[in-house]
Amino acid sequence: MPYGAPFLQTIKADPVKHALSVTREQDFAAWYQAVISEADLAEESGVRGCMVIRPWGYGIWERIQKLLDERIKQTGHENCYFPLFIPLSYFEKEAEHVDGFAKEMAVVTHHRLIQKDGRMVPDPEAKLEEPLVVRPTSETVIGAAFSRWVQSWRDLPVLINQWANVVRWEMRTRMFLRTSEFLWQEGHTAHASVDEAVEETMKMLEVYRSFAEECVALPVIAGEKPENERFPGAVATYSIEAMMQDGKALQAGTSHFLGTTFSSAQNIRFQNAEGQQELAQTTSWGMSTRMIGGLIMVHGDDDGLRVPPRVAPYQIVVVPMLRDTDEDAAILDYCTDLVTQLNALDVFREPVRAILDKRPAKATNKRWGWVKKGAPIVIEVGGRDVAGGNVSVLRRDRLYREDGKLDSAIIPKDVFLNQATGVLEGIQATLFAEAESRLLGNIDKSITELDALKAYFDASSKPGWALVQWSRPTGAELDKVVQWLKAEKLTLRNVPLAAEAADGACIFTGAPAVERVLVGRSY
Repeated sequence: MPYGAPFLQTIKADPVKHALSVTREQDFAAWYQAVISEADLAEESGVRGCMVIRPWGYGIWERIQKLLDERIKQTGHENCYFPLFIPLSYFEKEAEHVDGFAKEMAVVTHHRLIQKDGRMVPDPEAKLEEPLVVRPTSETVIGAAFSRWVQSWRDLPVLINQWANVVRWEMRTRMFLRTSEFLWQEGHTAHASVDEAVEETMKMLEVYRSFAEECVALPVIAGEKPENERFPGAVATYSIEAMMQDGKALQAGTSHFLGTTFSSAQNIRFQNAEGQQELAQTTSWGMSTRMIGGLIMVHGDDDGLRVPPRVAPYQIVVVPMLRDTDEDAAILDYCTDLVTQLNALDVFREPVRAILDKRPAKATNKRWGWVKKGAPIVIEVGGRDVAGGNVSVLRRDRLYREDGKLDSAIIPKDVFLNQATGVLEGIQATLFAEAESRLLGNIDKSITELDALKAYFDASSKPGWALVQWSRPTGAELDKVVQWLKAEKLTLRNVPLAAEAADGACIFTGAPAVERVLVGRSY
């Protein structure tokens, strides 16, 4: 099935004047940057690859953090914190891990600056005895701690998580998707057996899947990464993959079974119940601010962002239409009472988050500002609304009527108060349904020949994904496949856990297939 229809259906044929200066169809990359700017999500910081996350963008991250943190703790994990700086010697113990991150590591070599010829330069006398790596991920430093904490089988399992920033020096950067510094959570665990560690790995993959779909309204495909896409040092890597509106794939979260790779390097040993020494089995898993990039590219439209209510900093924004007249005080009192009553309601097992926008600006400008930010519901209240006991309600998930005009509904205030939570639940469901339809409708399962696979991706600038037969090649045979994919600007995404069993020949090697793998373009 050629990709494009679900994407194009969101773009109206009639000449609607949208809030953004560039549309998704004109230039998807430029549109993405416009959403970030116009929705006040983030801005450049002056350091290449680093961004300033503005309050609305950080508010979304705080919601993601809160909801995901609750799920992580419900599975028995505790939060902690480890240092930003990691001794280089920790990485040198694990060669495969170091090789995977070596080109991205930022390294601190001095601890003091001095003035020289009018400039600030590192003091040659202040060179560190051992260079420190700015945290790209924490397996090594946490493994060193585990080696101190774990002595007996009674000390296991160790289940921890940390919320932190990490640095990976990227050459080509894009806000939220690939930045030199980003925010994330990283979980790390140690177990007495392979079965327990694998169970943990799959449990956290399911936590990510359910969180993405239920909270961010982001439909994903959960599966195992092919060998060439594994996390450095992992025995197995699993991911959730989301489809953006341009058909590209975004890896939205990963969970890794590390086996004894890191426990061997960091000497994480314990005495089992029989008195014998064993290496612990470890896992790690993470989700980052990349999720916000996925939210933008899955839910945004030509008027800006659309934020699912569960992760919106404010779900309902009340905009008073003030005109510097005597009736302004009555309008503000009416709006204040409305916000108070809204905040007393519960939705998604939490209080509703409503706010009164009293900024001294034109109501129209404030309305469009919130539209671009993607607030789920924007309510405008003027003098006539107060007199009639009404509110003017604009839903962000369906902004326009069939005639291209804003779909702003005037309804009694009390009626809206009774319907508000249901409307928010409906917006959450609508955004997920739209994205799920796009995802499921744009995975081609019929391709069996390599030429046909190439033709599928060459036929459109916005192809979806292909699910093809896969023999799980390794070594030189896998390298050959990866080179072919690289030449076509394609990647293997994952082997879906829910895919049908293989029943033919591998599209790449011709050998009997053992599973099916997703192929797509990616961010």
